[in-house]
Amino acid sequence: MDHQPIVWRLPEADAASTVTGRFMTEHGIDGYEQLVNRSVAEPEWFWDAVVKFLGIPFAAPYHAVRDNSEGVPWTTWFVGGTCNLSTACVDRWAVENPDANALLAATEAGGDPRRVTFGELLTMVERVAGAFAALGVGMGDAVGCFLPMSVEAVVTLLASARIGAMFIPIFSGFGADAVAARLVDPSPALLVTADGYHRRGRLVEMKETADEAVAAAGGVPAVLVVSHSGRTDTPMTEGRDHLWDEAVSVAAPLGAKQVDSEHPVMLAYTSGTTGKPKGAVHVHGGLTVKLAQEGAFHFDVQCGDALLWATDMGWIMGPWSIVAALGNGAAVGVYDGAPDHPDPGRLWRLVGELGLTHLGVSPTLIRALMAHGDEHAAGHDFDRLRVLGSTGEPWNPDPWWWLYRTVGGERIPIVNISGGTEVGAVIVGVNLHQGLKPTSLGGPSLGMAAEVYDADGRPVRGAVGELVIEDAWPAMTRGFWSEPDRYLATYWDRWEGVWAHGDWASVDEDGFWFLHGRSDDTLNIAGKRIGPAEVESVVVSLPEIVMAAAVGIPDLVKGEVVVVYAVPRPDAEPDGELAERVSDRIAATLGKAFRPAAVRFVPDLPRTRSAKIMRRVVKALVVGSDAGDLSSLENPESLEAIRPG
Repeated sequence: MDHQPIVWRLPEADAASTVTGRFMTEHGIDGYEQLVNRSVAEPEWFWDAVVKFLGIPFAAPYHAVRDNSEGVPWTTWFVGGTCNLSTACVDRWAVENPDANALLAATEAGGDPRRVTFGELLTMVERVAGAFAALGVGMGDAVGCFLPMSVEAVVTLLASARIGAMFIPIFSGFGADAVAARLVDPSPALLVTADGYHRRGRLVEMKETADEAVAAAGGVPAVLVVSHSGRTDTPMTEGRDHLWDEAVSVAAPLGAKQVDSEHPVMLAYTSGTTGKPKGAVHVHGGLTVKLAQEGAFHFDVQCGDALLWATDMGWIMGPWSIVAALGNGAAVGVYDGAPDHPDPGRLWRLVGELGLTHLGVSPTLIRALMAHGDEHAAGHDFDRLRVLGSTGEPWNPDPWWWLYRTVGGERIPIVNISGGTEVGAVIVGVNLHQGLKPTSLGGPSLGMAAEVYDADGRPVRGAVGELVIEDAWPAMTRGFWSEPDRYLATYWDRWEGVWAHGDWASVDEDGFWFLHGRSDDTLNIAGKRIGPAEVESVVVSLPEIVMAAAVGIPDLVKGEVVVVYAVPRPDAEPDGELAERVSDRIAATLGKAFRPAAVRFVPDLPRTRSAKIMRRVVKALVVGSDAGDLSSLENPESLEAIRPG
């Protein structure tokens, strides 16, 4: 691995005032590396200390931090304690600081942002919880949330938690079949949806999709409809459908039910390469503590801050941003439109309009925005912005540097994190006290026993290996909904008591961690293995290329050859000469063995709403195999240009 310098360090004058700095001072810890080591070696001490330090309320105290008597995969946390995610995120701040901003909402159409204080948010959550109860939702029931990123989406999560119901976030861009797949097994008592929303200036008729999904899933007792788009022709089913404003206006407010720490709070579905989506079960105590800790320690979120992640509620970063912000007394921002519409400067304008201190993006989104030129990121109000967050996939150097220099002015650190829906949160990520290397993920998240294994299950440094976790953590899924064996087979069967995450990772000589893509995507060219992200990084280093996907195609001679699908910039000429330049750059950088068998230009690549390129879908289309679950695609029209013939 090439050695990279540390390009940003936390100013010494600021170190003591960060959340991490104050925690280390309180516990007499001399340096960040010492904190990391102790948090992993003494997890009971660390997680108990986090609860106390962040003031996370437990109505009844727990008598043990964790219990792994049923085995590491089934570890439970904060044993015997009672709590509620809603209390931790809303109630305590409504008492301490009722007039502080809690919610900041913007739409694609523009206009003045909607602002909600903690006092107002508490009133809203209490009334919506009452409306849910009046519609028949009780303790242990499920509530489906099929909404755009909006105030109501945030309140639906908090109100569901408040009454002991299980929140099911559903991607707002799903078609009816995908929505139905997430409603069948948990059989929700209520589906909350919207009349519609606008995406790239076009009305998305959400209610019609919801109706079709409910029918396909066998029915839902009640549907609550938010008037979000302003349309007047929304179809309503008498006796089943209710308008949000009307139901909430007559509801009696409800206080939060203090439930067992292990009581389910969220069922988050995640797509796999094959089979139906997996439903990851998360619980009140573990999810609240871990996500609040990550907001505080990775991102230094504090009271008075404002955090927005460019995401959707159907991706883990939607719920993550709510708890990471509100759990620390900060405001959470939501935006329900495309980040580059009506122009490529829309996302950057939001920073000033909402007064953001923290903005989260994905590498693919930045690659797309930088293709439009530096001028769209210039001249905006970034005075309050302290941290840029990123997740979703490995970075390429050029877009990372563009974000760091052009947007951040080499002043604002990029806190790169990686985890997953089943993880509940972060495995590895940047901490400001460690410093910053380009494209790096810093190191293990506090309290996470992360390691890199070789093929024989031995820790390895200076080489690429499997990302694993050697111990339990509070936010880990409590299994897949009704599929315990699938949960064990997916993550725990390779090495006993060790979570195998499915990512390639490496650790350099300075202790900085890097990801290299999914291990099941690895290219094997004439016996030489390489991650597709390394090939793609070379391709997008050419100024004419916006994004790329490298896939391995079966070959009679080599076993497998590389084929590159690339999206050129609008002003580039996608001809044979450019294809040859792409091939030459790959061969010169990675070696002649990895020269692609073909370079094909396409107008777009299949992506999720979170801007993650679906490489497995590209490969499946080319070789004619099962593409797996396609429900999370934002741009299914991109498939036609890739499909052979």
